[in-house]
Amino acid sequence: MAIHIEPTQATLGAVVTGVRIAALADGEWRAIEDAFHQHGLLIFPGQHPSHEEQLAFARRFGDIEVLAEGMTTVPIANLDPQGKLLAQDSQRMQLLKGNEGWHTDSSYMHLASKAAVLSAHVLPSAGGETQWADARAAYDALDEATRARIADLVACHDYFRSQAKIGHQAEVGSGYGFFAGEKPLRPLVKVHPVTGRKTLYVGRHASSIVGLPDDEAEALIARLNEFITSPPRVYTHHWQVGDLVVWDNRCLLHRARPYDYNETRIMMHTRIKGDPRTESALNAPGLAA
Repeated sequence: MAIHIEPTQATLGAVVTGVRIAALADGEWRAIEDAFHQHGLLIFPGQHPSHEEQLAFARRFGDIEVLAEGMTTVPIANLDPQGKLLAQDSQRMQLLKGNEGWHTDSSYMHLASKAAVLSAHVLPSAGGETQWADARAAYDALDEATRARIADLVACHDYFRSQAKIGHQAEVGSGYGFFAGEKPLRPLVKVHPVTGRKTLYVGRHASSIVGLPDDEAEALIARLNEFITSPPRVYTHHWQVGDLVVWDNRCLLHRARPYDYNETRIMMHTRIKGDPRTESALNAPGLAA
């Protein structure tokens, strides 16, 4: 069966069939890489990847970002290390609930993520979907006055502040290596390093804007986030066990959806490190502030 790439009805995303991510021919990989840059999100149904297969596929996109406890692929699950359901007020559960806000991975680090791979292993009976939103199409649809207003603005990305907004006091070292020192600064308008398309780079971790009063900055960030996450720029994935997806953190936002936390949900997540030449914060060590 030949590879088939079917775009979704949204402005982003495509479903890829006719391939096994564990045994890609060179031509199949080239088609997947091209589709990744075009669609931003690729969905591979029924892959059932092993840990090693998922990691090998993720490495095709670049170097791997080391996450919790030195792991390269981590479970995103509502279970503790003993396999028991997490307490609702636990640090880990609060981190999972934070993922239900629109965000892009690692924007609160000095080096943001390029992409991420996620696969479904155990699912609740309802809920627990994942949504992605197209920040490229959002920029394209902006009015000229807003484009001019935000062209040179820079936002501070702060994980602790975004968690505080949902009533959670995040602890240093309690998640995937949060950056606890000087907070990263990133432009509101990002140019994709491969496609050259301009994209809005905000999400829930964008907490303030240099040179603007806090109330004005929060209102602008909220407005941009709402615009990005409006139809037809949103794709919702209803998971089936064995599904695997990969998405481009440089131009999409994403969020998890709620479910009955008394039921088990286990996803496996591998994050691809950004290129320091294009994904470093403006005030990253070694760069001019």
